[in-house]
Amino acid sequence: MQAVLLATGDEIRTGAIIDTNSAYIAEKLEMQGVAVYGHVCVGDRRADIRETLATISRQAAVAVVTGGLGPTADDRTAEAAAEALGVGLHLDPDALKNVTRWFEQRGLPMGTANRKQALLPEGAVCLPNPVGTAPGFALTIADCRFFFLPGVPREMKVMLDRHVLPALAERMTDKRAVRQIRVVSTFGLPESAVGEKVRDIEDQFEDLRVGLRVVFPEIHVRLYGSGEDETEVRRNLAAAAHAVQTRLGRRVLSTSGAEMAAVVGKLLLARQATLAVAESCTGGLIAKQLTDVPGSSGFFVFSGVTYANDAKVRVLGVDQATLDDLGAVHEDTAVEMAEGARRVAAADFAIATTGIAGPDGGTADKPVGTVCIGLATLDGVRAWRYVYPFGDRDLNRRIFAAMALDRLRQYLQGHLVLESIG
Repeated sequence: MQAVLLATGDEIRTGAIIDTNSAYIAEKLEMQGVAVYGHVCVGDRRADIRETLATISRQAAVAVVTGGLGPTADDRTAEAAAEALGVGLHLDPDALKNVTRWFEQRGLPMGTANRKQALLPEGAVCLPNPVGTAPGFALTIADCRFFFLPGVPREMKVMLDRHVLPALAERMTDKRAVRQIRVVSTFGLPESAVGEKVRDIEDQFEDLRVGLRVVFPEIHVRLYGSGEDETEVRRNLAAAAHAVQTRLGRRVLSTSGAEMAAVVGKLLLARQATLAVAESCTGGLIAKQLTDVPGSSGFFVFSGVTYANDAKVRVLGVDQATLDDLGAVHEDTAVEMAEGARRVAAADFAIATTGIAGPDGGTADKPVGTVCIGLATLDGVRAWRYVYPFGDRDLNRRIFAAMALDRLRQYLQGHLVLESIG
C-alpha cells in the first residue's frame, strides 16, 4: 500500500514555517507497513488544493492531508475536497457537536466563524478532534482513501493515532511486513566519520537499512528493520544497535535514541547525585536542556548565568585576580566558576562554560568559537579548552553546551580521570 502526504498552507509553501507534520506522519506510516510514495506541499488557493487532491487520487491508495480546517477564510481544504469529489458541503451533525463541545467544556462562547469547521463534503466520515475545534474527515476520491487532519501538530498527532492508523490497519488485510526503527545517538564525531564506521553494518544483518540524521551537534544512526515476525525484527535491531555501539564506543550516547541532556540526567539519577551549572557564553542553554528532561528536579539544583565578570566574582566567588591576569575565557576561570557553582548549590557536581560564541569578540589568542569548560566533582576539578570552526553564534553555543555536558557524561561513565587543581 502506497501513501502520499499533503501539507497545505501558504506559510508552509513559502517556508515561513517548517512542515514537521509530514515527517512525523511518514515515520508512523512506515512503521505500520505503509510505504510513503511522496510528500507534497501546496498553498491556500482552493483551485490548487483541488487539483493536487485529484492528482494524488491517481497516484496512491492512501493520502493524509494536514492543514486548512480552521475557521478563517483562508482555510479552504474542505471546500477543495468537495470540489475534487464533485459534491457539495453540508453541516455535519457529528462535526458540529465536536466544535460546540470544545467551547462548552471551556465555558466560552462559540463564534459564528467556527460553524464553518463543521461543514464537511457530502459523504465524508467525520473524524472527531478530542483536543481542538477542527474535526477531521475521511473520504474516497477515485480509488484513494483520503484522511484530512488539522495542521496543529498536537491535534494532528492525537487524531493520527486515534483514527488514521487503526483505519489503515483494517485496510491492510494481507500479511504485511513488520517495520521498526532503532536510533543510536552519538556525539563527538562528524557525520562523515560516523558514516564510515557504520557503512557496512547493514550488510551484516538481513532486512536492515542504516541511515544518518544530523541533530546538531549530535549524529543519530537510524536503523530500519523489517520482517514478518515482530520478535525477530526487534532482536535483529538490538543486535545491529550493539554492533554500532561496538564500532563507536564512548561516542555513543544511547542505543534508544536519548539525547545528551537526558543521558546525563539518567546517569545522575542512578547515582542519586545532584548537578549545578555556571554559564557565561551559553547563556542558560545548558539549564534549559536539563530542565527539558522529565524528572530533572531529581538531579538539577542550580543554574547561574554569570555573563558579566562582576557576577562571576559576586555570585560564584571567582577571584578578581584570575580575571585580571587571565581573562574571562580561560581554563582557570572555568575551574573557579565550576567550583563556585558546586559550593553555592552544595551539589555533587558542577559544570561551567566561558567562551566566545561570536560573531565578534574574538582575538588571535582566543578566536570566535573558543570555549573553556570546567568540571568540579568530589574527586577534583578539571578544565578543557576547545576551538570550534563555526562562525555562527547559535551553532557555537549549542556545541559548547553539548561538550560541557559530555565532559560530565564521560566522567560519570568512567572515561575521564580528574586531577585536582591548585
